[in-house]
Amino acid sequence: MTEENKPCPQCKSPYGYLSGSLMMCPECGHEWDPNEVEETGLVVKDANGNILKDGDSVVVVKNLPVKGSPQPVKAGTKVKNIKLVEGDHNIDCKIDGFGSMALKSEFVKKA
Repeated sequence: MTEENKPCPQCKSPYGYLSGSLMMCPECGHEWDPNEVEETGLVVKDANGNILKDGDSVVVVKNLPVKGSPQPVKAGTKVKNIKLVEGDHNIDCKIDGFGSMALKSEFVKKA
């Protein structure tokens, strides 16, 4: 990546290039002013592509097996007050009947 290439804030493509005073992404077509974009930090999306925030409520979209438990977390289970963290399992939460656990955002949708 050269000094002129910057990652696209929309699709994260590393091939953003300068076109006049704006940056352009060749992959998604997004245009942005490089002076106005700030790093937002951790961005976590659910199974439908919605951006999640700390404190959101989510719904589990498929049965998830739990190590050490004879029963899975059932699809449709609502989880309140999530906390976003770095890593593969990027949601920390408490689920009634299971206690504290970490979930992958790809298995939940915003409630």
